[in-house]
Amino acid sequence: MRIMGLDVGDVTIGVAVSDEMGIIANGITTIRRKNLEFDFDSLKSIINEKNIKRIVVGLPKNMNNTIGPRGEITLAFADELRKRFDGIEVIMWDERLTTSAAQRTLIEADVSRKNRKKVIDKLAAVLILQNYLDFKGSGH
Repeated sequence: MRIMGLDVGDVTIGVAVSDEMGIIANGITTIRRKNLEFDFDSLKSIINEKNIKRIVVGLPKNMNNTIGPRGEITLAFADELRKRFDGIEVIMWDERLTTSAAQRTLIEADVSRKNRKKVIDKLAAVLILQNYLDFKGSGH
């Protein structure tokens, strides 16, 4: 079963998809957001093409574990996912520090600032999904 991971931002949505065995997350694309119809049409084509059965959405929480305005927007997006893609399980996953980790990884790989901006959200989606897959693989 393939699982999709999403890093939902105001400007872009980073997208990752697992392999068939649900072990490894791979970055697929970064969707540049235009409006909800465009966003969901873009996701629908990936869901259909990759036969996605579950979506893991990164939930940005505050460091004290509360949910702020960005988290509320993400929860609303996840609710809309559930409505539009009936039958696909949508799971929220704590994404604290994921973007920071993605940024560090790209800096350590000596990726230029310009190129980092192009892939940061996709890499954040990979980290969100990989963290989820690792957690599930550990027997949880």
